[in-house]
Amino acid sequence: MNYTHLTQEERYQIYTLLREGFSKRYIAWRL
Repeated sequence: MNYTHLTQEERYQIYTLLREGFSKRYIAWRL
């Protein structure tokens, strides 16, 4: 099941950024 409109690639990019310690605010700005 998919709970968001993000593609698998976008979810992977967000996961990678989170793992590297970026904040959600920074990720939102990057998108």
